[in-house]
Amino acid sequence: MIDTTVFQDKTAVYYTLGCKLNFSETSTIGKKLKEAGVRNARKGEQADICVVNTCSVTEVADKKCRQAIHRLVKNHPDAFVVVTGCYAQLKPVEVSNISGVDLVLGAEQKGDILSFLGNLKKKEHGESFIVPTKDIRTFSPSCSRGDRTRYFLKVQDGCNYYCTYCTIPIARGRSRNASIKSLVEQAEQVAFEGGKEIVLTGVNIGDFGRTTGESFLDLIKELDNVEGIERFRISSIEPDLLTDEIIEFCASSRAFMPHFHIPLQSGSDEVLKLMHRHYDRSLFAAKISKIKSLMPDAFIGVDVIVGTRGETPDYFQDSYDFIRSLDLTQLHVFTYSERPGTKALNIAYTVSPQERHTRSQLLLEWSEQQTLAFYARHIGMEKTVLLEKPKPGMPFHGFTDNYIRVEVADAKSYHDNTLVKVRLGEFNVEKTALKATIIS
Repeated sequence: MIDTTVFQDKTAVYYTLGCKLNFSETSTIGKKLKEAGVRNARKGEQADICVVNTCSVTEVADKKCRQAIHRLVKNHPDAFVVVTGCYAQLKPVEVSNISGVDLVLGAEQKGDILSFLGNLKKKEHGESFIVPTKDIRTFSPSCSRGDRTRYFLKVQDGCNYYCTYCTIPIARGRSRNASIKSLVEQAEQVAFEGGKEIVLTGVNIGDFGRTTGESFLDLIKELDNVEGIERFRISSIEPDLLTDEIIEFCASSRAFMPHFHIPLQSGSDEVLKLMHRHYDRSLFAAKISKIKSLMPDAFIGVDVIVGTRGETPDYFQDSYDFIRSLDLTQLHVFTYSERPGTKALNIAYTVSPQERHTRSQLLLEWSEQQTLAFYARHIGMEKTVLLEKPKPGMPFHGFTDNYIRVEVADAKSYHDNTLVKVRLGEFNVEKTALKATIIS
């Protein structure tokens, strides 16, 4: 039994780096601590507990994690500091040696954080509780909102792909998932709480069903029937797992939005082979064509990595030309970072940091043009927007079904988490959103 009296009237701060899945998991950790008696520290208040959920997708991510830990230790010198997430799993000794860190929890332990906090007494040296990747078995459920209007439902964790550039399978373990029944129950609870939009998250969500013998298509069909949830979004899905049946279902479904996020990583078949990806670019192009044939206004975001080992100038140019040939809305461009333990380090050809930056900028410039053009095509259209809580002094904002960000200046009499019909107007000053006027 956990003695929760030690947590009564304690305060906590949470800091998350990395992906949507991390944010979802941090929110769930916060919910568990709240149920045990811990409240969120107010602005400027010294916290009793600091929880840092880390990322390790690049060396820059590792550096940001260390900086965040140092900053929290400085701002909350007496707090019990817990570090978890991918950086903690991959480099527990390094993390536990950071001054001020008391507890390091791996992927298998973070879902049971209360069991490891003890009496919250500071330690001379951080303790680590990590199991090897091969022994990571637990699926820790997470369905949370945090400070956002949208809920994030974790449906899957881990990955079996072992791409040559990636440490995620090492950090999160093998692919595993919850059951459809449990996920539907969590979605029903969101509806009961008044939530209207859920984003499905995971490491490789198209691989859903490894541990339950079910399929991702079965899952989204069942979720589409949950009354009260008006919108579902699929956070990211591998192109080889995005079947035509999934695309067709989304196109005809009640609640799944015309919004896709699909990792490409490279538009060069040669580089895809070096990466050990599970598809070629012709398959990827076919998926984009299929989506656009059924949902012409779909928002399609795509991940691309530049400067990977083996990406010669000719290969990059080939990739760049292929990407420009596709009807995409936005690129998420990542600059390659050497990661210890990955097979990419065996590839001899390297790209200089300066050239990586140049290639990244080329793709980002094209991406911005695509996004602005996509937004511009929708000016004058009527769309439904889910209002989100604005920052002080700012107008309400929200997203259309196809993920166009809008600002709604005349929504002062409305509440966040409200669906309103708007007419899309011109760009805002920063060109980060379209201005919109409520029509009903």
